[in-house]
Amino acid sequence: MLERVKQFASSRRVRRTSENERHMKGIDMRDHYDFSHSIQNPYAKKLKKQVTIRLDEDTVAYFKKLAEEKDLPYQSLINLYLRDCAQSHKDLKIEWL
Repeated sequence: MLERVKQFASSRRVRRTSENERHMKGIDMRDHYDFSHSIQNPYAKKLKKQVTIRLDEDTVAYFKKLAEEKDLPYQSLINLYLRDCAQSHKDLKIEWL
């Protein structure tokens, strides 16, 4: 019985793949869709950029604790804080000893 179920599932997969291949052979998406009246994404400037940043453990712990209190994801809280710094043009005061 189990073997018949496997054969059935396998044949369905093969049939689905071959149907998809038949539909896609020689067909260009532009033949089916008209993009002449499309507009630019109005939210494109608000999209986020993934970056890798190294932070001290105690800094991450601070933002995680604060985020938990505010019921926000900690990465969003860090982003909000950095955005506030950038918008208000905060300057970092560094003193070297």
